Amino acid sequence: QGELVESGGGSAQAGGSLRLSCAVSGYSDANGCMAWFRQSPGKQREGVATMGEIGSRHYAASVVGRFTISRDNAKNTLDLQMNSLEPEDTAMYYCAADSGAWVGWQCSFEMSRYRLWGQGTQVTVSP
Repeated sequence: QGELVESGGGSAQAGGSLRLSCAVSGYSDANGCMAWFRQSPGKQREGVATMGEIGSRHYAASVVGRFTISRDNAKNTLDLQMNSLEPEDTAMYYCAADSGAWVGWQCSFEMSRYRLWGQGTQVTVSP
């Protein structure tokens, strides 16, 4: 139950920035997990960043220092600020949520742990 809708995708040049937003509706879990995943053609969907209401934020090694995941409770969105974009960041980006995706006090990077998904937003980074 609930709906996630991503926005903010588009085209950017290497070194540029984009900000993705995931609007959350019909879902509320103060102790749940939310995450951003991405998928390129021919590759498996991979976790990019996770954030729990309780626990620390975690990032894939490839985006550390460049991407920032955050929640805006006033607007009820999950956001991903992407700086210093690289062509390798080109992918379809998805937001996901699940009330039980915890691994200890951290949120899982496994796709199968998340039941609620958005439809995705395309990010294309040119050299």
